[in-house]
Amino acid sequence: MVAAIALTALTACGSSATKSDTEAEVATLTSAGPASASAQARSAAQRPRERLDSTPEELEAMMVPYDKCMKERGAPGKDEFAHLTAKQAEPVQAKYDAANKICEPQYYPLPPWERDPTNPESRDFAVGVVKCLKQKGVKYVEVDDDGLSYALGGDQNDKRSITKGMDLIPGCEREVAAKLKK
Repeated sequence: MVAAIALTALTACGSSATKSDTEAEVATLTSAGPASASAQARSAAQRPRERLDSTPEELEAMMVPYDKCMKERGAPGKDEFAHLTAKQAEPVQAKYDAANKICEPQYYPLPPWERDPTNPESRDFAVGVVKCLKQKGVKYVEVDDDGLSYALGGDQNDKRSITKGMDLIPGCEREVAAKLKK
């Protein structure tokens, strides 16, 4: 306390230092932690978000920054896996995974808000979609931790039901989303 009073008295007693000289002498501590956290928050905020009605062209355009990031980090393209044996694919997969660990959190499009696990209402949305699908005759559909899942059966009717469900999902999603917005 005495030191603070003495320092105040000295600066008040006719110091010839200008404000900019004084600022240069003041040491500050900064942490990279908050800057990194805010940079990550900005990055997440800049990620594109899919919509339930996104077209394939829009999704392709959203993927451009992600694909560019992956390429810059030497990640293999989809075609590079096709001709490889499992043993040959291991190092290629490792390179892909390392690049994806960096690029996905920055550039990979976020899912539609209705399907986003961070949305507290996403499970309600999935339950509504399942109800809609079952009303339209789709069997073997249920909600799991990741959203919708299909239990595959062994006979041809099960496969038809699943195909029917895949065709009806977009319409049911739009229908449920419209009801939830009301």
